[in-house]
Amino acid sequence: MSDESQELGITESKSHKPGEWYAEVVQKAGIADYAPMGGFIVTKPRGYALWERLQDELDGRFKATGVDNVYFPMFIPESFLEREKDIVEGFDPEVAWVTHGGHDELEERLAVRPTSESIIAPFMADWTRSHRDLPLRLNQWCSVVRWEATETKPFFRTKEFMWQEGHTAHASDEGAWNEVWTRLGQYEELYEDVLAIPVLRGKKPEHDKFPGADTTTTVEALMPDGKSVQGGTSHHLGQSFAKAFDITFVDDDEDEQTAYTTSWGLSWRALGALIMTHSDDQGLVLPPTVAPTQAVIVPIWQEDTKEKVLEYSEEIAAELEDAGVRVELDDRDERNPGFKFNEHELNGVPLRLEIGPNEVDDGEVTLVHRPDNENVVADRSGLVESVEANLETVYDKLYAAAEETLEDNVREADSPEEIMGTIGKHGGYVRVPWCGDQACEEAIKEKVSAEIVMQPLAEEGGATTGVPEAPDDDDAECAVCGEPADEIAYFAKSY
Repeated sequence: MSDESQELGITESKSHKPGEWYAEVVQKAGIADYAPMGGFIVTKPRGYALWERLQDELDGRFKATGVDNVYFPMFIPESFLEREKDIVEGFDPEVAWVTHGGHDELEERLAVRPTSESIIAPFMADWTRSHRDLPLRLNQWCSVVRWEATETKPFFRTKEFMWQEGHTAHASDEGAWNEVWTRLGQYEELYEDVLAIPVLRGKKPEHDKFPGADTTTTVEALMPDGKSVQGGTSHHLGQSFAKAFDITFVDDDEDEQTAYTTSWGLSWRALGALIMTHSDDQGLVLPPTVAPTQAVIVPIWQEDTKEKVLEYSEEIAAELEDAGVRVELDDRDERNPGFKFNEHELNGVPLRLEIGPNEVDDGEVTLVHRPDNENVVADRSGLVESVEANLETVYDKLYAAAEETLEDNVREADSPEEIMGTIGKHGGYVRVPWCGDQACEEAIKEKVSAEIVMQPLAEEGGATTGVPEAPDDDDAECAVCGEPADEIAYFAKSY
């Protein structure tokens, strides 16, 4: 292997040094780089293309279920942000403040948005007059700034990050709950049907819900290093924000009513989960659903076979492109096939098509799967169908591996020592009966930095409720304090 190929490759191990490995994959695969200001990143073309794929998938789902996109200013007057203190005791977000415009000091400080409830809610109040104006469903794609991030981990934790935030108002509590479940279901679909990552869905414990919310629901994804990622949240805000911002409407009987509101969001943390879950010691691994390039054609020739190999390869590239496959023909003269193989593996291209003189003579193509280098020989006739089938197979392989990781790493415990020992040895999720007291979480958190990341939700009449699932045993005791337990909680370390 040439020095150049060695420099191209990943030098850290995913299993031994996952943090260093992750940072190396993100940089060497051309996903992101570090900005000159601490806590910020630069998203490179390949990384932003992944975000656009994810955005397109979600945006289509939102619009199909009645959501309109909007855009609000990134600056929020301090007086607007202060109104949230009426809802949330001790509310003090870690925000960045703008105090000057040019040389002039501003009359009122402006916050760089940490979230947008305080500026969107007043306009929702203005736009809502009658029950006929409801439901009102708004979403914006934007970036937010949270100054609490100190140690940068691209996509997982940065001071500025991209996300979408949805804000809705409804005439009834039932309508708001339906909204919560719709958005949570769409996040679950995104992870499982697009990103090839199985998730657990549930709610956050009362002490960890969104400030001012009645209930915070979540999808959680388990990473190969045993830590959980909060994949997306959907909040039932009840009437607290509506009362604070006067979101009211006149009902059928001409009586004034207070609306019920929700908010829901998913950030580019999903990209971090995508990279962490599937990638390996050769570099980035991407499911075909989001890969900027789904298939790369690498022609292999000697000087006397170059013309026929390239002609055959170009015909196939054109045919695949016409069929909607995102295909690249790598016909660079200055790179040998081995270098190209390594480079496209590093960049996470799901399927490689190798074409040499033998393939041309036999009317075939060799297909190589990125996750495991499985080789499949496909006939030239019907190649489009073969490529599409093999892309589906690659997706299935990635999902199956992630599903196995999740299934193998949900364990049970019935004592604090067992909780801490299990997390310390294996990581993953520890499922326990819980009394509902935050102090029991703190007792574990102080020792092993693990917390309650989720509570599974009970079902009633085939529908999910906002009530935590109860233990199977009616006489269950809290795994931490031994008091009666009527809830189930999942402990884990998290990003």
